[in-house]
Amino acid sequence: MRKFLVVLDDSRECLNAMRFAAMRAAHTGGGVQILSVIATDDFNHWAGVGEIMRHEARERIEVHFEVFAKWMRDKQGVNPELVIREGEVVTEIMAQIREDASIGVLVLGAGTDNKGPGPIVTQLTRQAGSLPIPITIVPGDMSKERLEQIT
Repeated sequence: MRKFLVVLDDSRECLNAMRFAAMRAAHTGGGVQILSVIATDDFNHWAGVGEIMRHEARERIEVHFEVFAKWMRDKQGVNPELVIREGEVVTEIMAQIREDASIGVLVLGAGTDNKGPGPIVTQLTRQAGSLPIPITIVPGDMSKERLEQIT
């Protein structure tokens, strides 16, 4: 089964990327894999403090994931899987794509402010020509109705 890989982070545009991935998976018989990356720079403290921070970060991710997962299961009939990695975001996205051959499309949300589409979109579109899979970039301010029309 082909999977849509979508990145879970704290950005507003993440919501539309999640919606798009779930709707496309539902309409094409695919799956959704949700990747969240914990920045290891955040844990350069004493070992005990770093471990507590890492554990808290994982708990926040799992709670955030469950919100999206419930919607995907209830509204789209898609049961997503969660993958949590540690490191630099783009490096870990690329590693996940290389390690899971069932990933067919990377879905990213584009920011809507005047700072540009966001650091992940900016970095990965520079590499787009050499990526092993296509990237779908979903506008962060696209309406749910429009997303339903195009998926």
